[in-house]
Amino acid sequence: MPLVIPSVPPVPPPPSTDSASSRKATALPLLALSALGVVFGDLGTSPLYALQEAFHPARGVAPSPDNILGIVSLFLWSLILMVSVKYVLLLMRASHRGEGGILALLALILGDTGHSRGSRAFWLLLGLAGAAMLYGDGLITPAVSVLSAVEGLRVATPSLAHYVVPLTAAILAGLFLVQAFGSARVGMVFGPILASWFVAIGLLGLNSFLARPDILQAFDPRHALDFFQRNGFRGFESLGAVVLCLTGAEALYADMGHFGRRPIRLAWYGLALPTLLLSYLGQGALLLDNPGLAARPFYSMVPTPLLYPMVLLATLATIVASQALITAVFSLTCQAIQLGLWPRMKVRHTSGQQVGQVYLPLFNGIMMIGTLSIVIGFGSSERLAAAFGLAVSTTMAITTLLFAVMARRQWNWPLAWIIPLAGGLLIIDLAFVGANALKIADGGWLPLCVGLGMCAIMATWNFGRRLLAREQRLRAVALDDFLARDNLNGVHRIDGCAVFLAEDTDRVPLVLLHHLKHNRVLHETVILCSVVPVDIPHADARDRVESRWLRDGMAQTVLRIGFMEEADVPALLRIAYRQLGLPDSAPVEATFYLGRQVVAPDPRVSRVLRCLLGFYALLRKNERSAAMHFGLPPNRVVEVGARLELGH
Repeated sequence: MPLVIPSVPPVPPPPSTDSASSRKATALPLLALSALGVVFGDLGTSPLYALQEAFHPARGVAPSPDNILGIVSLFLWSLILMVSVKYVLLLMRASHRGEGGILALLALILGDTGHSRGSRAFWLLLGLAGAAMLYGDGLITPAVSVLSAVEGLRVATPSLAHYVVPLTAAILAGLFLVQAFGSARVGMVFGPILASWFVAIGLLGLNSFLARPDILQAFDPRHALDFFQRNGFRGFESLGAVVLCLTGAEALYADMGHFGRRPIRLAWYGLALPTLLLSYLGQGALLLDNPGLAARPFYSMVPTPLLYPMVLLATLATIVASQALITAVFSLTCQAIQLGLWPRMKVRHTSGQQVGQVYLPLFNGIMMIGTLSIVIGFGSSERLAAAFGLAVSTTMAITTLLFAVMARRQWNWPLAWIIPLAGGLLIIDLAFVGANALKIADGGWLPLCVGLGMCAIMATWNFGRRLLAREQRLRAVALDDFLARDNLNGVHRIDGCAVFLAEDTDRVPLVLLHHLKHNRVLHETVILCSVVPVDIPHADARDRVESRWLRDGMAQTVLRIGFMEEADVPALLRIAYRQLGLPDSAPVEATFYLGRQVVAPDPRVSRVLRCLLGFYALLRKNERSAAMHFGLPPNRVVEVGARLELGH
């Protein structure tokens, strides 16, 4: 559907206060229920595997009463401090045009012109590293969540243990295969499923807690401090298990733009937080009664007749959690493409109403192969839990650093506020990172390698694009100089309209210069079209399209695209045609000219730089074509090639 600039309608009379308040009161619980299904999947399913990892025979501590109180205290206060305070109360105040997440924080920081070139590069690289680690989380979370849920079959019927891995692989394969249909229909039941799950784990925890109410001592933080004094370095290692209760905390912030602060806060404080606290308290109470159940405390709370229904509900909940993270990876990649941090690839929008519902076939296939390989290779949630946590804790630490910089530069907070607040949170984050770094040999290498690989791609792509843009600017001619020199004199003009895609708004595109040099012919109407990505989710409709006539039948059009929008150039050009007063037949007759630059490293540069630029050239060779990315009709596209050497 073509985009149009809406006219300003007459202002309707304001609705009555009672009706407006009634609609808001009705919409808020519905939004909170929707947020529950999308935002809290990871946090909600972490009781399946988190506490048992703390008492792992090789990596954990002995399940003595003092250790149980200490570990449960760490879990409770981690949820309170790191989720309730850091993310829900603090970070959700920092939004970039209503959007949250690590890329939103990065955009806020880079939007400050006070940074030097070196500091901007540092914060960009740090933000890319944080975003890249989420890809490792995206591979491991579906595997560990669904695997831990299906492992309930071992408790219900031990003879079914050998079916756990094949069943988990089949569920995950089915989940990835249905991604092409979109998550809109499935999303309608996300909220009720997660609501049922939270109620169930809360009731199970309450039932166990009532048998041993002395577990309430875990709310005393002195038990957490005594735990470290008593266990020493082994207690520090246990933080690698504690951080598992925080998986999905980044989703609170990243999904803020979809639901808003109030619905997420209502869902967290109204249902998610109380039931999670009850679940961990209940598991702790169970272990106080029977420490021998430390290998499977969650399912040990479930009465025998309810084991199979609970396994089914847990499997549904983990599928929802996995779906939410898969969707988040798709959305993050689309944002990276629009921000110029990732090569173009095929993106399918699966909903005509919700912009964020996208499907990336290539990424979906890679994630499916990677997740299934992880399930088969590790074989159990116990072994996989060792690989989990490093990506989460690293992203949390980077988010804290970026928030501190943003609060200082954007909010003008005094250092007397930032140092104790952000510094205290950063100390906790770094403690989690350090504890998880000890598990690198046991599987922590997996998210680290994935994150480093994704960061290398994004950093290389950004670096290569900057060099290419510099080379193009050196070869290009300033638009004002081109118009002043009467370069079109003697050029044969033919009927029709030609659209030349331009990288810069103040330069003549190289494709036009090559076309004039070799063909000496030009259409009667020429439009220099620049697609400018803006660092906001959705470009303002008022300045999305700007067009002006230059001279000699030449015009310039600037199309602004938000980083959560699809670059449908033909649809936006229809607005430009109307602004320029061109006939309605112009869109049908227009010919699009694109430049295809073949890049290669300059042989005079160092070997390291040659390897880096060679990697960029490989990425560029395999990216999706500009014609397909911008939605141009293939039978009206002309590409003109040129070879550019970078690095000198």
